[in-house]
Amino acid sequence: MGFEIERRFLVVDEAWRDAATRSRRLVQGYLAREGGVAVRLRLDDGQAHLTIKGPGGLVRPEFEYGIPAEEAAAMLDTLCAGRRIVKTRHDVPHGGLLWEIDVFEGPLAGLIIAEVELPAADLPLDLPPWAAREITGDERYANAALASLSAPPRG
Repeated sequence: MGFEIERRFLVVDEAWRDAATRSRRLVQGYLAREGGVAVRLRLDDGQAHLTIKGPGGLVRPEFEYGIPAEEAAAMLDTLCAGRRIVKTRHDVPHGGLLWEIDVFEGPLAGLIIAEVELPAADLPLDLPPWAAREITGDERYANAALASLSAPPRG
């Protein structure tokens, strides 16, 4: 069984941009979300994946499978209406880890979230100066929840 160990933070400024090493546009939609389990489709740089994430905060089960991009695009268009997000993801190395900065588009414009996957849940984390309030485990900021919103969460 696969697990994801990830911490997430709101981003307070754009000081991270100069350190970005790669950027790509992601389109993702949610086929299902119930009881803390989310089934996601993602198009990323011509590649597509179906991902199933289980409940949890810092550590949670995750299974990911490659699927044909054309099929993912069709499913996003036909099965994910009202449950999609579009964002540009920027890779930013910091403190020996790769941080992913997501800049949201559309109704979530203005929202910027940093996430970092960790090799162990108890790894001490060197927070970059642009990482503000931690939102790990805050369901309002889960991508599956964001996909149904008409504006970023407040507070």
